Amino acid sequence: MSPNTKHRFTPLLIALGTIVGIFIGTAYTSHFTSGRISIINTGSSKVGHLLQLIDNNYVDTVDMNSLIEDAMPQILSELDPHSRYFNPKDAEEASEDLRGSFSGIGVQFRIERDTVNVLSVIHGGPAEKVGILAGDRIVSADTTSLVGMGDNEVMKCLKGVKGSEVKLGIKRHGTTELQYFTVVRGDIPVVSVDAYFMKDEHTGYIHVKNFGEQTYAEMLVALANLNMKGMEQLIMDLRGNQGGYMHVAIQMVNEFLPANNLIVYTEGRKSPREEFHSDGRGTFQKLPIVVLVDEFSASASEIFAGAIQDNDRGTIVGRRTFGKGLVQQPMNFRDGSVVRLTVARYYTPSGRCIQKPYEKGHGEEYEKDIMARYERGEYFSQDSIPQEGEQYKTSIGRIVYGGGGITPDIFVPEDTTDITSYYREAVLTGLVHQFAFTYADENRAKLTALRTPDRMEQFLRRENLLEKFAQFGEKHQLRRRNLMLKKSRRLFERSIYGNIINNVGERADYLMFLCKDDPVVVKAQEILDKGLSFPAASTTEK
Repeated sequence: MSPNTKHRFTPLLIALGTIVGIFIGTAYTSHFTSGRISIINTGSSKVGHLLQLIDNNYVDTVDMNSLIEDAMPQILSELDPHSRYFNPKDAEEASEDLRGSFSGIGVQFRIERDTVNVLSVIHGGPAEKVGILAGDRIVSADTTSLVGMGDNEVMKCLKGVKGSEVKLGIKRHGTTELQYFTVVRGDIPVVSVDAYFMKDEHTGYIHVKNFGEQTYAEMLVALANLNMKGMEQLIMDLRGNQGGYMHVAIQMVNEFLPANNLIVYTEGRKSPREEFHSDGRGTFQKLPIVVLVDEFSASASEIFAGAIQDNDRGTIVGRRTFGKGLVQQPMNFRDGSVVRLTVARYYTPSGRCIQKPYEKGHGEEYEKDIMARYERGEYFSQDSIPQEGEQYKTSIGRIVYGGGGITPDIFVPEDTTDITSYYREAVLTGLVHQFAFTYADENRAKLTALRTPDRMEQFLRRENLLEKFAQFGEKHQLRRRNLMLKKSRRLFERSIYGNIINNVGERADYLMFLCKDDPVVVKAQEILDKGLSFPAASTTEK
């Protein structure tokens, strides 16, 4: 179908989708998890009659269920960018990261050269119990070959009902014969606080991947461990964190706020204003804290950062956040499908709505805002950040702006120093990842024995890896550029070493290595060491 033809039918699809949606809403409202939502019933008898006419009289056989499934996403796309419909299968998958666990075999894998390569085996998980090791290749699951499959297809084969068995065909490095392992699937934890460590003798670092059911508990464990190691100040890294449960973000930021501080409030057409305040029970109310954010920090991340900023509790460092301030309420249908409907907006303590502007029905343009920021130079210059929204004031009178996202107190531009076309091509073609994986796989035992990222880095620096990569690149049609290789040496080393460490170590090892020269982390460390994490009105007012 041509683009013009497709667009010609769009109004018809929208109209039909709306009609079908009203009918569905009328039939299924009682099955929603919330009783506050109701569907306007005007014209429902006409809708029902129309559907009956189609079912009884249309020239061809109509799959009414399929018609409804196709119409639901279209209806919601006309509302806002974040209201979504999930069929039963997609609803289950979407909930796994936030739920905190799923049923599977307990490995992390990456597909390289059409083969499933085990990067790590979850401690205590089903795969570890039967002897599967990091570096193993999984070539089959029961009678199904996994060679040539994509990530989603492989996941379907490895996941399954708890207690079910799957027979895996394993090719192990240094062996010629396939080995077979029967794994009993079990509950696999999905960790959202995926790394924490002491950056130095006084500074703790916590990386939060998302805000799921277990994130608050995971953060408390991380804080307790860091506290026992002498933590006196904290870097909380929310970069790339696209959010999750609002109540979890509220629980987490409560640990850092004194009593009766407003954390966030929500309000919508059918949702009266609801405020959430700190209860004064937080254990780390006086701990100096810097929060790291970027353009991919969204939703619950912005609640956390906004509460810290507006209450002048800490300093926000990085780049402007995504700007998602809409509250989605999940509503369940009897068949397992779910609608996440926007029912309210949330506002930071100063009164800012963090939601960036959007035009109904233009979701694609909305998502392209990230690229638009890049094109106008916002990632490289603070002056390019638009300050067109209404002005608000923090608790001590600092001026902050609405209009989309959290603008950091301290801006740190994206690091583009030493980027060359040679480096860009090496990364975009995946050759850096391929080289790092191959090297890690061939030297896994030796690297694992080194144990710490510092010792791994020292070893790697003696391996002349830049020259080895250049030779590897030439074999894969990447023309050697010696001058560019020299200019981008720092970036190549960081990327190659980091990927190798990530392939053989823990997530914390990888981030510990990257943090050493990460300009955002370096700036956060500087602020903490100078005792400047608590904002002062005199230094930041405009």
